[in-house]
Amino acid sequence: MVMAFFVIYTRLTPFNEVALIRGGNHAAALSLGGALIGFSLTIASALLHTPDYYKFLEWAAGAMLVQVLAYNIATRLLKMSKDQIEADNSAFGGLLGAISVSIGLVNAGALS
Repeated sequence: MVMAFFVIYTRLTPFNEVALIRGGNHAAALSLGGALIGFSLTIASALLHTPDYYKFLEWAAGAMLVQVLAYNIATRLLKMSKDQIEADNSAFGGLLGAISVSIGLVNAGALS
């Protein structure tokens, strides 16, 4: 599920995180790392609290959707996220990562 999220998330963002990270871009690493952690928090909670595999998949799909929506809303409100990430603005990348972790914590809490 985490790998599926990684593939979907990196295809939906307006820049190539993997290429940026390979080039040493800290902002891209912070943003993508936060998204992965945020999603994983919900998945971990789903594994602990759902009674069957179908409920787990429902929560995983919901968590993916919420993480992508949160990213889209945050980047629209903050403006210039593509430019900031590509310019290696670590503060901006850290903020996007923190938003993703926060959303993941709320999602995980909704399961318990």
